[in-house]
Amino acid sequence: MNIIDKNFNDLVKEIKSLDEYELYYRIRKNFDNVSKEIQTSCITFFNQFKYWGIIDIENNNYEEIKLKAKELYEHIDDFAWVYNHLCDYRSKKTFYSILSNWYRYDFLSTYQSKEYMFDDYFDLDIVKCSNDEVIVDLGAYTGDTVLSYIKNYGKNSYKKIYCYEITPSIFEQLKNNLKNLDNIEYRLKGISDEKCTMSINNNEESLSANTLSIDNNGDVDVTTLDLDIDETITLIKADIEGFEQKAINGGKNHILNDHPKLLISVYHNNQDLWKIPKMIYEMHNDYKFYLRYNSSPIYPTEITLIAI
Repeated sequence: MNIIDKNFNDLVKEIKSLDEYELYYRIRKNFDNVSKEIQTSCITFFNQFKYWGIIDIENNNYEEIKLKAKELYEHIDDFAWVYNHLCDYRSKKTFYSILSNWYRYDFLSTYQSKEYMFDDYFDLDIVKCSNDEVIVDLGAYTGDTVLSYIKNYGKNSYKKIYCYEITPSIFEQLKNNLKNLDNIEYRLKGISDEKCTMSINNNEESLSANTLSIDNNGDVDVTTLDLDIDETITLIKADIEGFEQKAINGGKNHILNDHPKLLISVYHNNQDLWKIPKMIYEMHNDYKFYLRYNSSPIYPTEITLIAI
């Protein structure tokens, strides 16, 4: 057994030795032991985006920690399943560092495992692309991922790119930023597991974090990948603020039939990190899984599951 496996197995063993109440207070104690500056930074971040729950010390509200403890307590075996299905030790160290950060506020491990070599999504050792790629960019935002793809693989490295975005003002920026590229199809739509309409919940901190909520009178058309794209898809990138599971379910036929490369954000809640790999595996069990992250070591986000 190597040191990464040992560290992970020891962490799992320790978490399993605690009941949910003890686990919560262990995380609380670890949080209380970090500097006030870091505590304030974490609280501000959690409360701005609200993906993981909030912390309000003044009112003794530690929802974020309670939700972390609950997820670790109820699903530690699922987390272990994912660890054992990751295909390189870089991924395993990344996965360990994220859980150690959740539990211990371990910043050293996240600093060591942060991605410094490659752009988000495009680890060139793993994600191999050709000029026949039909790419779907879910959460295309202003075109940053498409431009990163072109930078890494070249202008002639795709056949077509579908760009999905839900915010009208950002959609116009997206089209303007990519206007010099050929064979880009723009779709002002949300992607989920059903066809419906929804409303946008605007995030005050960043339009990139806008989310959708069900509203029969909403002004955003929402569909599924299986309904919206007829041709074979070779690569799907999804960063859609917590709708990634729904998008995968709504693209199940493409995943089963086309076996596209999947570059999926798994950080918008406490569940995606284990659940999305298992969802993909249940659809097609020959996918190989890798994990990369590129954000602050204080609280790791921008976590990408690469499934090939």
